[in-house]
Amino acid sequence: MLKRKKFLPVLFLFLLTGGLFAQPGVFQPGDYKDGVYDKENAVNRRVIPYTHLREGDVNWEKRVWRVVDMREKINQVLYYPTTPVVSRISLMQLVTKYVLSGQIIAFKDEEFLVPIEKAEIRGKMVLVGDSVEQELFLEDGSSYFTKVAGAVDSTWLYQNFAELHIKEDWFFDKQKSVLEVRILSLGFAAMLKGKEDLGAVNQFYVYFPACRPYFAKHEVFNPKNDSERRTFEDVFWKRQFASSIKKETNVYDRDIEMYSKGIDALLESDRIKGDIFRFEHDLWQF
Repeated sequence: MLKRKKFLPVLFLFLLTGGLFAQPGVFQPGDYKDGVYDKENAVNRRVIPYTHLREGDVNWEKRVWRVVDMREKINQVLYYPTTPVVSRISLMQLVTKYVLSGQIIAFKDEEFLVPIEKAEIRGKMVLVGDSVEQELFLEDGSSYFTKVAGAVDSTWLYQNFAELHIKEDWFFDKQKSVLEVRILSLGFAAMLKGKEDLGAVNQFYVYFPACRPYFAKHEVFNPKNDSERRTFEDVFWKRQFASSIKKETNVYDRDIEMYSKGIDALLESDRIKGDIFRFEHDLWQF
């Protein structure tokens, strides 16, 4: 009886260690993951809501339009990858994904008056090449020529994503005594193949506040630390992108490029940016 009591703890310890170390390397479905730990930070992120804003609290406001050039190095985290991968997604891929699923509505204009059907968005994403003549042979050896449809490219929109057009409002909230900015719309412009002389052509617009919940759940590549990847929401909230102002509200409703070119256009963009911050600076006495 005494030996039996001593044997039970030994048996329990053997079964415990055997369950931990038995059959090493055998994985069950669902055990395979691309990483050493489960990433739950971005998946469970929630959007920081905007504070309530009354019309009476805004005593100054300026609307500006910006261009985010995907060729600039700091903006390339929004551009890449150009082909779908499992662990990363580009801004264009993210938006088109939720537009096609019906969770985000795409518009033809930045005033959100004319929505675009999902079928039209699919048509924009697929580019069919020109038909070519192909020589075919018969059984007797004779040949004839026939036209064959061109190659289909379903990733051209991701690869030719050139510019992001931002419409935003700068305003001074006298209730909190702060100068704030809120983005209203995002316009996605791509270079059409063979028509580079037209520049970047807008494909569709989206309402930025409607995109924020989805931006908060997708990570952006961090070139310095893979374990500290901020989300698309962080990039826009913290203004971690390079841009230039292309237009401000004016009586003629014209862009800067309509009256300034080259270096003069850049100086005009900086002038508008400086006016906004000088307004806030002049409100205070030091």
